[in-house]
Amino acid sequence: MLRMYLLQVWLGLSDEGVDDQILDSYAMRLFMRLDFGRGQQVPDATTLPRFRHLLERHKLGERMFTWLNARLEAEGLMMRGCSIGDAAIIAAPSSRKNAAGARDPEMRQTKKGSQWYFGMKAHTGVDVGTGLVHSVDVTAASVHALDEITGLVRDDDQVVYADAGYQGVGKRPEIAGDEHLSQVAWRVAARKGTLKKMHAHERAIESRKASVRAKVEHPYLIVKWDFGFAKTRYRGLAKNLNRLRVAFASANLLMLACGQAIQTRLTAAVTAG
Repeated sequence: MLRMYLLQVWLGLSDEGVDDQILDSYAMRLFMRLDFGRGQQVPDATTLPRFRHLLERHKLGERMFTWLNARLEAEGLMMRGCSIGDAAIIAAPSSRKNAAGARDPEMRQTKKGSQWYFGMKAHTGVDVGTGLVHSVDVTAASVHALDEITGLVRDDDQVVYADAGYQGVGKRPEIAGDEHLSQVAWRVAARKGTLKKMHAHERAIESRKASVRAKVEHPYLIVKWDFGFAKTRYRGLAKNLNRLRVAFASANLLMLACGQAIQTRLTAAVTAG
C-alpha cells in the first residue's frame, strides 16, 4: 500500500487513476512487487483512500520527512548553519460545483502582482549547501510569508537568505525579541525598484545573493511539475500538507540521486581522459 501511495504522489494520479495505471504498467507492478501469476491483485481504488487517511490521521507524512532528513544529516548529505526561506502559492479549485456548493473553507484568496489566486501557500526552508528541503509547512494563501519565517529557521542557522517579500524581517517583534533569531544575518533581496539606483558593486552583490536563493526553486520544480502538485487535489490544509511533505521528501531523494549520477559521470569522464 505504501508503494502504491508513493506512485500516486510521484505521478500525480487520482485513486482510480493509479489503480488503472498499475494494471496497465508492468514497471509499476514490478515496483509494487505484484505477481499476478501467484494470485496477487492490485488493491482497489477504495482501499487506497483508507490507507491515505491513516497516514494523514497519524501525521506519518511528517514523520517520514523528519526521519529522512535525520538520516541525510547523519550521512553528512545535508549541511547546517545556513538556510533559504521561501513561499509559493499552490492553487486550489475555485469552483462551487460540488456537493457542499462552496469552495474549500480553509483556502483563501490573495493577490500577487496584478493576478489573484485562490488556494494555499507552501512555506519551505532549504539548506544552502545542498538545496535540500529541511522544513515544510502550509497556510492559507492570504497569510504573509513573513508570518511563517520563524518556522523555517533551524536552531543553528547563522545566515538566512530570502527574496524581497521578506523585507523588514529583522524588525519584527518575534525576531528582534528572540535570542537566536536576532543574531541571524538576514540576507534579503532588494526590491526591483531600488536596483536601478544602486551602485554597480551593490548590484553585483544582489546578483550573488540571487544565485544562492535560486536553489530554493529546484525542489518546487520537481514537486509542481514532475510530481504534478501545481494544484491541490484534496480539500483542507492537513491533507495537502501530508502529501506535500511526502513529495518534498521524495524530491530530496531525487535531487541526491541526480547529483550522484552526475558526479559518477564526471568521475568516469576524468578517469577516461
